[in-house]
Amino acid sequence: MEIWIWLSFIAFIFILLALDLGVFHKSPHLITFREALGWTCIWIITSLFFNGFIYFAYENHWLGIGQHIGVNITGKEAGLNFLTGYLIEKSLSIDNIFVIALIFTYFNTPLKFQHKILYWGILGALVFRGIMIVIGTTLINNFSWITYIFGALLLYSAYKLFKSEEESVEPDKNPFIRQIRKFFPVSNNIEEGRFFTRINGVYMVTPLLIVLVVIETTDIMFAVDSIPAIFAVTTDPFLVFTSNVFAILGLRSLYFVLASMLDKFQYLRLSLVFILAFVATKMLLIHFYKFPTFISLGIITGALATGVIVSLIRNKNDENNKNQPQEKINEKKMVNQI
Repeated sequence: MEIWIWLSFIAFIFILLALDLGVFHKSPHLITFREALGWTCIWIITSLFFNGFIYFAYENHWLGIGQHIGVNITGKEAGLNFLTGYLIEKSLSIDNIFVIALIFTYFNTPLKFQHKILYWGILGALVFRGIMIVIGTTLINNFSWITYIFGALLLYSAYKLFKSEEESVEPDKNPFIRQIRKFFPVSNNIEEGRFFTRINGVYMVTPLLIVLVVIETTDIMFAVDSIPAIFAVTTDPFLVFTSNVFAILGLRSLYFVLASMLDKFQYLRLSLVFILAFVATKMLLIHFYKFPTFISLGIITGALATGVIVSLIRNKNDENNKNQPQEKINEKKMVNQI
């Protein structure tokens, strides 16, 4: 019965992706803020509905889930683990959005093709993350000490994120890009929105494929941070995979919502540093003390909320400081006129 729950979930995800690109976004077009915000809400609501399914499935052991599949936990515990894992992956994907925006800017990618690139990039991310989750679960189940390595890796990731001042994109140093250029010439034609083209009988790749490869390989590097992070919450492979999938599915629409506003949330990256450090601490202490899931959920939510609120307050103060000199000038003019 175990194989059916996995196949059913994968089929469900492919149906969602087919509807997304094949029906709702069949024709390339500019994604407006309103449209992106609407789709972001839809993906979040879908994730919450699935969280409800997780509760009832684990509570009633549908198809052996929570009994023969994964660990034997209650529906409440499974629901909290899914929601916490989803929030961790969602928050860490925000830093991924910073880099994606930089990649699109570097390659001067037309806005109308960005959704298509992100669609295929996320489809590839699901495959690679699935492979990494299988490897990570196998390592943890067979070598308990691997959690210390994962914890140390997350601490190092937090340190790198804290020290990083400005991201950079160097596609010429990407080994996959170098291999592509060895076998295929690169065309400058992106008007048709294809990844491959044929010019004078010669097959060529377009810059859109180069952008896709850069985004895909970048996501793999981010997965090295995010996958160990969710293992600090649960080692149930079904919960780990499904929470990852739903966090990634909403990444496209979230990108179009946040891309133009990233500079307004200047303290959000510090929140991500704190979350990584906290999750690393959980993983390092997992054999001595296990943080209750609801406490972890509260700490992560509080960290994100603090980063957003402090950023908004700072932006408001900066605007007031900019407007203050002009107001004083206007007051002086009024005094002189009197």
